[in-house]
Amino acid sequence: MEPLLQHLERFSEVLAVSRTTHVSTWDPVTVRRALQWARYLRHIHKRFGRHARISKALERRLQNQWKQQGDSGPAPAPGLANFQALGLCDQLLSLRLLANPALGDASFHYLLQQLFPGPGIPDAEEESLQGSLARLARRRAALHMLRFNAYGENPALQEDPLMKTQAELLLRRLQEVGEADAGGPGRLLSSLWERSPQNNFLKVVAAALLLPPSSPRHQEEELKLGSPKTPGEEGQELLRWLLGKSDVMVAFCRSLPAGLLTLVAGRHPELSRVYLGLLTDWGRQLHYSLQKGLWIGTESQDVPWEELLSRFQSLCQAPPPLKYEVFTALKSCKAQDGDFEVPGLSIWTDLLLSLGSSA
Repeated sequence: MEPLLQHLERFSEVLAVSRTTHVSTWDPVTVRRALQWARYLRHIHKRFGRHARISKALERRLQNQWKQQGDSGPAPAPGLANFQALGLCDQLLSLRLLANPALGDASFHYLLQQLFPGPGIPDAEEESLQGSLARLARRRAALHMLRFNAYGENPALQEDPLMKTQAELLLRRLQEVGEADAGGPGRLLSSLWERSPQNNFLKVVAAALLLPPSSPRHQEEELKLGSPKTPGEEGQELLRWLLGKSDVMVAFCRSLPAGLLTLVAGRHPELSRVYLGLLTDWGRQLHYSLQKGLWIGTESQDVPWEELLSRFQSLCQAPPPLKYEVFTALKSCKAQDGDFEVPGLSIWTDLLLSLGSSA
């Protein structure tokens, strides 16, 4: 029992340090060992949760430790205050480190790999951490919905609370690095694009761009705290970075589902114009095959007719003014192409015909 209690005391110290500037000295190996330690304590919670004598002894030691620290100085940060908290060790440690701007880039990227696992089959420990973070994300999303009731217009965020939590963490990190260095957000995003699983990263970027603005009360609190940034500015920095990276923007518009892109385009007019420009560029790459009776590309990476039509259909179902802008662009392209009315001569004519009478 005594070695176990010593483990508890040591990990409590690690958890307290995780919120301080001392984590600047932590490398990925240190973070990995801390997470392994946390998983060990979670295993202890699972093993002894039904043993009342052991769980009570552990809880008394935890409470005595916090009481002693509280008597000797400022009240400690909430952490392992009871036996049940042992089952949340890896969650507490991961989220505290992610929210700590002092954490080094390499260690921060290691933690992001826990949130952005990418393809493949994770081992049991990674699966457990993902599951626990997902459960925590669902609870946080439920609290947000109860407090603000602001996600009814965005079913994509409602259906994936873990993605929403990742988006919130990304915006928080952008704010923190931006306060330290004006060029920090761009470097962070470029690093994440290069090192993270790209398709999942793009989904998080989309979710971040769809997050509603802070409530007026929350904005007032941020300003009272003396934040040098305008509330919501980190979202605009994310948008500027995305629009300034042509390769990322192409991947963003090609990889993400049509419905999700329509939501983002409806929220951000600057992005909708670039997206519409890419769609028209992709359309110009197709030519009509008399043999097959359809529009085809010459290269394997060309966007198929079916995908092009699907993306235009989604945009045309968006509320004004986006819907009208799309039809205006298509009619302009049709006019420049000869304003044909016969199918098979102009892809813009065929798109407008396929989109129906609403054009």
